[in-house]
Amino acid sequence: MKKEEKTLHKFESLNDFHRVFGLQKPLHPLISFIDIADMKYNAGELADSIVLDFYKIAYKTLLCGRAKYGQNYYDFGEGGLVFTAPNQVFESPDDNVTAGFILLVHPDFFLSYPLAKKIRQYGFFSYAANEALHLSDQERGTIMSVFKIIDEELKSRIDDFSQDVIISQVELLLNYSNRFYKRQFITRKAVNSDLLQKLEEILDDYFDKEQSLKLGIPTVQYLSGQLNISASYLSDMLRSLTGQNAQQHIHHKLIEKGKEKLSTTNLSISEIAYHLGFEHAQSFSNLFRKKTNFSPLEFRQSFN
Repeated sequence: MKKEEKTLHKFESLNDFHRVFGLQKPLHPLISFIDIADMKYNAGELADSIVLDFYKIAYKTLLCGRAKYGQNYYDFGEGGLVFTAPNQVFESPDDNVTAGFILLVHPDFFLSYPLAKKIRQYGFFSYAANEALHLSDQERGTIMSVFKIIDEELKSRIDDFSQDVIISQVELLLNYSNRFYKRQFITRKAVNSDLLQKLEEILDDYFDKEQSLKLGIPTVQYLSGQLNISASYLSDMLRSLTGQNAQQHIHHKLIEKGKEKLSTTNLSISEIAYHLGFEHAQSFSNLFRKKTNFSPLEFRQSFN
């Protein structure tokens, strides 16, 4: 029996999004604030997956209640925020999504404003849906007050200041979200420490079983996949715990393993580089010198 192919709908305009989800035409062609309760659609008629040409910030009450992290629960009873960037693929909503709000912003809305470049620095646009920002009552109030100003601006008569005001509110929303995510990393510290321990076990197992001979140097995408979290979330989590992002953490582990082999084996520098997953010995030597201020050979000689 032939496997049914997954379908995908690419939304190239806000007007297209509004049409598919049974909404009135957007008040502005490049930005829209939507009450999810106003959306009228049949989930069975939607494509399996959706791609947007614009940013989406969704507040969903479905995330309300106690959020379980590992073996612990944290009370964030006022829903949560989910962020997606243009050209990211995500599942279509089901019929159960009945409450909340969605802010859609086309990248062209930011043109000529500093936020056009700055928005790429907010890593949470690359987080997975299960890494949503869970909000406390106070945080929800803060976010909703910003949403209200944006909504009121869009419903008011557009003037020379409208775009400036809305963009300043979008930036405020992103900065608050950044702050609240940092808080979430703190409240999840015990669980994140467990993830860090599991990450170390995955890396040790990777090198002990010499998977590097077949797969090369472990990538951030490989590690995040093993942990079932997004690559961006992994880097931000590690940065909050160790001060290093995921790539730096991998480099640190490579140097650790390199030192171990240099001091306990008679393998040549080229052989060690090969065992660690490097295609070229010079790449290993360059990284080693950069991180230790010694060449691999100088480090080995220091033990003799």
